[in-house]
Parts: sequence; C-alpha cells; structure tokens
Amino acid sequence: IIYPLIYMVSTSLVSRNGFFNSARVWIPEKVSPAFNYKTAWELLNYTTSLMATLKYEIVSALIEVAACAVTAYGFARFKFKGKTILLGVLFLTILVPDMLVIIPRMANYSKFDILGIFGFLNKLTGVDLRPDLLDSAAAFYLPSLFSIGLRSGIIIFIYMQFFKKMPKELEEAAWIDGANPFKTFLKVIIPSSKVAITTVTIFSVIWHYNDYYLSAMYFSDRYPLAVSLSLIASNSSIAGTDYARILKMAGCLLFILPVLLMYMVLQRKFIQNIDQVGIVG
Repeated sequence: IIYPLIYMVSTSLVSRNGFFNSARVWIPEKVSPAFNYKTAWELLNYTTSLMATLKYEIVSALIEVAACAVTAYGFARFKFKGKTILLGVLFLTILVPDMLVIIPRMANYSKFDILGIFGFLNKLTGVDLRPDLLDSAAAFYLPSLFSIGLRSGIIIFIYMQFFKKMPKELEEAAWIDGANPFKTFLKVIIPSSKVAITTVTIFSVIWHYNDYYLSAMYFSDRYPLAVSLSLIASNSSIAGTDYARILKMAGCLLFILPVLLMYMVLQRKFIQNIDQVGIVG
C-alpha cells in the first residue's frame, strides 16, 4: 500500500543528474527538493488550480452531501408510486459510467434545456433562452443539487442504509409534537446522522478532488488540480524528457497533500464510523 507513496517521495527529491544513477533508487545520491517542488508548483499553477478545485469540486461535493441526504431519506422512509422504478434508476446511475453518457450530457449543457421547454419557447419567440453551462460552475453544481452528481448513487445508498437502521419512534415522537416531515428531517434525523454525514463527506470530497474526466470535459481553462497535474508532462519545457518523471512525482505529492492532511485529521472518526453506515465487503 505504501510502496507507491515511498516511490513518489523518493523520486520527487532526486536531482536531475542523480536521476540517471540506476544503482540508487530508494535513497537518491543527489537531491534538489527546493528546485523540484518549486518547478512543479509553477507548472501546476498550484494556487490558481487549488482555488478552482475548491470553487468547483469541493463546493459541488458539499452540495451533493446535502442533496443526497434528502433524496435518501425519501427512499428510506416513505412509500410512493414508482419507488421501485426509481430505485432501479438509482442503481443504474451507479453501474453506468460517465463515459457512456458524456456526449448527450455535453450536448445538453451546451444549450441547457429542461424537458424541451426552452427549445419550445425558442420556436415560438425566436429568442434562444438556452444557456451554455460549459466552462461554468453550474455544470457541477446543478447535478449535485439534484442528486445526480459524481457518484451520487453510492452516496444515496450509504445514506439509505443508515436511515433504515434509525428507530421510527424518533420520527413518530416528533410528529406527535406537531413537526412535519421537513422539520423532522432537519431537527431529528440530521442531528442523529453525524456518523453517516462524516463518512459520505469524506467520500464525496475525495471523489470530487480526484475527478479528472468531467473537469477536462467541462472546462477549457481554469482547470482544477487533477487536470493541471495531467498536463505537466505535456508542458513544452519538459515534454519528452526524463526529468518530466521527477516533476510529475513532485506534482503528485503536492496534489495529494491537502487530501492527505484531511484524512490524517479525520481518519480515526472515519474508521470508527464506517461500520455504522451499512458498508460491508
């Protein structure tokens, strides 16, 4: 498990001349960490890319955590027509990868429409009201808001497993006191679900932070860190050189550092909570 991390750290420290000494792999003969990390920082455009990651990916992840909780509560606690069909659709969102639906999704985002309403108004009035959501935060925020964002199906499933285990007496007591379902959810269910919320927040943040595919498709510039990292090797100043590997390893370490710090802070609570949210196997 730690082999790739050790290799990453070792390679990122080696100097350009020391890299060609094949006899020294784990303990470099010559190191130049300041130059390597400074160059990787500049190639990543680290500050700008990190801010883009926080603005687009992390905010989207937090929206998804909140929206999926509402959706999962509806699936776990209420009976309604079409529930079985919607559950099937939910599991399809888990099984079907983004690559299979990216073309229709891109076509829809380029001229965003809701059930063809804007297109119909365009035919009537001649005014195109369909906005272009590509290269905007809305391409990430809207799917998360409607619980169809990045791996939303898994997050909903985790929430559902936890909500099903909660005693119904808590909700019944709230209803007797006059609370409606929305107030019960906000005042009773959410405060009692810190375990599940912590778990799905860690999952969602890491999944969004590591997202490369959707970010590369939706944006033409202002890339998050995951996309900027993939572009290091194609930079004209180091493309095709062995030195690119050193800078890629330094860039990888800079990339995982924020998430690594977050996990070090939350890992004890995460490990303690993982058994209580219905994840097995």
